[in-house]
Amino acid sequence: MQSSKRHLNGYLPFTAVMSYDDGMTDLTVHIPDQLRRELEAISRARHQPVEDLVRDSLRRYVAVEQFRTLRAKTVPVAAAHGFHEDEDIFRSTS
Repeated sequence: MQSSKRHLNGYLPFTAVMSYDDGMTDLTVHIPDQLRRELEAISRARHQPVEDLVRDSLRRYVAVEQFRTLRAKTVPVAAAHGFHEDEDIFRSTS
């Protein structure tokens, strides 16, 4: 029997980012109970609030996605100029 507190696909809602007066906003995400427990364990081990861990993870995710987007745009241009691997760039700048 499922708890009446369960929502979207059986996940409990979890407010990941708190509201502040410095331009931040709330974000509520639904995560599996196991993930919540794992976040709380890391939070205790690092003496950091779960919200900080989630915020940090989101920042890193956004940075990686921005890098991938930039890379997808630049790789064809680099290849057109004969740069197919990192070593090609190193050879041309050494």
